[in-house]
Amino acid sequence: MHWTADGNAYVTGTQGDLALTDIRTGTKTVLIPQDKLRAPGNNQRLSISDFVFTPDSANVLIFTNTARVWRYNTRGDYYLINRASGLVRQVGKERPAQSLMFAKLSPNGRAVAYVSEHNLFVEDVATGQVTQLTTDGTRKRINGTFDWVYEEEFGCRDGFRWSPDSKQIAYWQVDATKIRDYLMLNTTDSVYSHVIPVEYPKVGEAPSPTRIGVVSATGGPTVWLAIPGDPQQYYLNRMDWIPSSGNLFVQQLNRKQNESKLFVCNTGTQSITPIYTETDKAWVDVRVRNSNDPDGEWLNGGKAFVWVSEKDGWRHIYRVGIDGKGETLLTPGSYDIESVSHIDEATNQIYFIASPQNTNQRYLYRTRLDGKGKAERLTPAGLDGSHSYVISPNGKLAQHTFTNYQTPSVQEWISLPDHKPVNASESIASRMKPVTKSNVSFFNVTTEDGVTVDGWMAKPTNFDSTKKYPIVFYVYGEPASSTVNDVFSIGQNRLFQGDMANAGYLYVALDNRGTPNLKGAAWRKSIYRQIGRINIRDQAMAAKKLFTQHAFIDTSRVAVWGWSGGGSTTLHLLFQYPEIYKTGISVAAVGNQLFYDNIYQERYMGLPQENREDFVAGSPVTYAKNLRGNLLYIHGTGDDNVHYDNAELLINELVKYNKQFQVMPYPNRSHGISEGEGTQQHLRTLYTTYLRTHCPPGPR
Repeated sequence: MHWTADGNAYVTGTQGDLALTDIRTGTKTVLIPQDKLRAPGNNQRLSISDFVFTPDSANVLIFTNTARVWRYNTRGDYYLINRASGLVRQVGKERPAQSLMFAKLSPNGRAVAYVSEHNLFVEDVATGQVTQLTTDGTRKRINGTFDWVYEEEFGCRDGFRWSPDSKQIAYWQVDATKIRDYLMLNTTDSVYSHVIPVEYPKVGEAPSPTRIGVVSATGGPTVWLAIPGDPQQYYLNRMDWIPSSGNLFVQQLNRKQNESKLFVCNTGTQSITPIYTETDKAWVDVRVRNSNDPDGEWLNGGKAFVWVSEKDGWRHIYRVGIDGKGETLLTPGSYDIESVSHIDEATNQIYFIASPQNTNQRYLYRTRLDGKGKAERLTPAGLDGSHSYVISPNGKLAQHTFTNYQTPSVQEWISLPDHKPVNASESIASRMKPVTKSNVSFFNVTTEDGVTVDGWMAKPTNFDSTKKYPIVFYVYGEPASSTVNDVFSIGQNRLFQGDMANAGYLYVALDNRGTPNLKGAAWRKSIYRQIGRINIRDQAMAAKKLFTQHAFIDTSRVAVWGWSGGGSTTLHLLFQYPEIYKTGISVAAVGNQLFYDNIYQERYMGLPQENREDFVAGSPVTYAKNLRGNLLYIHGTGDDNVHYDNAELLINELVKYNKQFQVMPYPNRSHGISEGEGTQQHLRTLYTTYLRTHCPPGPR
């Protein structure tokens, strides 16, 4: 879905057509019928993965035939379609098929720029003339996009920006030539195995030197910004053109990610001016930008910007002058905002998501951009749960989505700021279909360490408090995610075949310290250099407290499972607290923190050259010798995120101490273990059979 420029309608692919829908009237207008969405030459129909119109709406750029790069389908083919003539022309037709990435139109709509095979190109919309802007791109010297770790940990994928006047392009260049490859081995797709190299900086390895250059859209030499500091000890994670100035706005993080600097870079004089510095004893929180979280949005024609910071102990919104001065706190108070939703400079308002009273829920608020107002909740009372919004460019309409633990996700169109349904017959109130979950409840529990953690519990069907039931804990436990949010998936287990409640299990999740909940920076950052320790103790102590509070928990049948960071937490709980956890199912776990990537691990743990003992003390392999219970260990051999060497290292340690366990390697599957015919069904069957066998369901 893309909004129209006036914000009163949206355009989407509907039944093969590209159609515009007026939100207030519901009227649909076909802009390009499906019979015109065909490739020239072979007349093959173009499936629309994404699209964008030129400013005059005369042409549309279609993204199709996509291919996955790491996590997302960001590579494919692009076609330009002239709406008046119906002429369809492939962009970059001389380039290899399915090789174009992040093609985007210039602000004036006269050219389209794209990356192909690590180089940048510009193509004239009218004539199709192509200008190659860079020629030195390779797998290890990356222009206009990023390596694996920048994409995974900073959300950096699209690595170039058109200047507002359409005359220049600023772009990142990542020099990964000194980054060693992790070699994945494909043993199934041919008679002979072949190696798949991934440029992957393990923790302790210096970052890839990264720089930002500016090149004319008509070609010529690149001018590189002389940003201070050793590029092998810093990250450049943000870059944007400042409106109406021709200058660039760049964020630089030091390697430990506990110092952030913002620079204004004059592309004409080459001057680099630091304007804003932030430090933290742990790490500076960097919010990944997306369409609903526009950190750094510009105000007053680029003379000020909106910034999100945790520097006062809470995640707050600030208005900052482009010289770094005149800072104004817009959201004072002892609460966190989750994200910025929209800036409406015309009405002096900023919209954001927060939940000061219940940190497991989400609501829409707004406040004044000049800092003279108080936060006003716009989400009406009566719909307790999690709300999200996609707000129109004019700030007068929004797509509103609601869910809670008893309500599947449901949408409506609303007007703002009154938050009224545009069409009463299509409102959430009229369309929502709650599912009574009387067996599901939220709670909090205070451990013997004085730590209060949130949780949810799903009790078995036909629950009898005089009987004892097995309990299964679903865990994550690291800074990247939380498990206790008021959403419909609460109490459900996608890997269990059937219904856990009907089978007779208690199903529970807990959010320990360090999880990214809206509880203040101290809660989130208490885990610094402590992953694998305080989060594990919080989980175990909360479980112990639950056992004392509920006689219906059968402490002889206690299971735990998780994926990725949750897989690591599962291993830790099974190894460090074998007296509590009897069965564990660990999927795609980091077995040794020294094997994971540098950006994630160094952000939360420091540098192993300085505090290696924390990495050792926080790694599951350190405690593997303590295994007493039942372990099912699952990992994809083609996991480019958490590499299979984690599994083999852990297996070796368990073998060393004669610890018996079950392991399931999925050949060539990635981190999500989704590829291959029958994989999902096999994984669910394996999971369910193991759980039922080693943690039998039902009351006793």
